[in-house]
Amino acid sequence: MKSDGYKVEVIEDSISHDRVRLTTLKLRYPRFVHSEFMTHRVFSRNASSSRAIPVIRMLRQVWADPAIPVYWGKNQPGMQARVEIGSVAKGVSKFLWKTAGKVACVFAWTLMKLGNHKQVANRILEPWQFIEVVVTATDWSNFFELRCHADADPSIQKLAVMIKSAMHKSVPVPVRHGDWHLPFVSEYECMTESVAVCRKLSTARAARTSYMNHDGSLPNKVKDIKLHDALVISEPMHASPSEHQATPDRMVDGQWEYPHLHGNLRGWIQYRKILEQE
Repeated sequence: MKSDGYKVEVIEDSISHDRVRLTTLKLRYPRFVHSEFMTHRVFSRNASSSRAIPVIRMLRQVWADPAIPVYWGKNQPGMQARVEIGSVAKGVSKFLWKTAGKVACVFAWTLMKLGNHKQVANRILEPWQFIEVVVTATDWSNFFELRCHADADPSIQKLAVMIKSAMHKSVPVPVRHGDWHLPFVSEYECMTESVAVCRKLSTARAARTSYMNHDGSLPNKVKDIKLHDALVISEPMHASPSEHQATPDRMVDGQWEYPHLHGNLRGWIQYRKILEQE
């Protein structure tokens, strides 16, 4: 699902025997609404980083396809802009917003040429950047209630409506007790590799926020395993990419068998919690 540079794709959609749905999506939306998305603590997230993406690639995106507001609200007291500015003012505002992005590209390019790392040069481009995010969750109702509401910022409201629509169209696949929800791992890999290896592949690919590397190349199994090990063995442990993999818990006498291993995923045992136990 695509619209105005936004993209929403269901990567993995699972449902347990106890009817708890677990969904992983890959999202693309303006970086300037990312802080609002981050306030929802029930989500497990990994996002593309200005420190990781080459400056040239970011310059191309901002120059040709800048993130812009989806609604040009008229100034008034309060947080909500109930009406838009006029069509002429809107056209001029869009031109100014995009021109400011091109000016920022010039400064970012100059910083790059002066030898600055991408973690410096890319920062100046962030208001016009799109960010790619992998998100996994079992509970979406609060997010939809707040962000699909008319009072929400229109830029994140658009994202929430697209997510809700994509999930409505998706049919979750039943996952049996002992099997795993493994985003970015192909069916062939699940058939030919062990669960332990598949968890590592999924973790590494979530860390890069997609099945593709940031340079556009396809992943390499050996490199994926090496990245996984570097993340979870490092001090401190960088464990957030291991929050997207999970196996169903089960009810015993009306209670979950392993609630301490759920993390932020209701009714599912999260790979991160297993790693932390180990």
